[in-house]
Amino acid sequence: MTSDLEQPCWSVLSDRGWEANGLTHEEARRLVHRLGGEGRHGLCIVTDEAANRMTTGSERPESTVKH
Repeated sequence: MTSDLEQPCWSVLSDRGWEANGLTHEEARRLVHRLGGEGRHGLCIVTDEAANRMTTGSERPESTVKH
């Protein structure tokens, strides 16, 4: 049995919008760390499902973006 944290169901949001989706929690954590180091603000990790409810269609990435 795998943890939900290992499932590719996590998104990263920032003050600019939806940065990436379809990530494992570890991938999302690494992306938040990198973007924070670049001076990006408002970073958070949420499930893809929650991100869908919080963003508009124009803010959504067209496909999974892994940085």
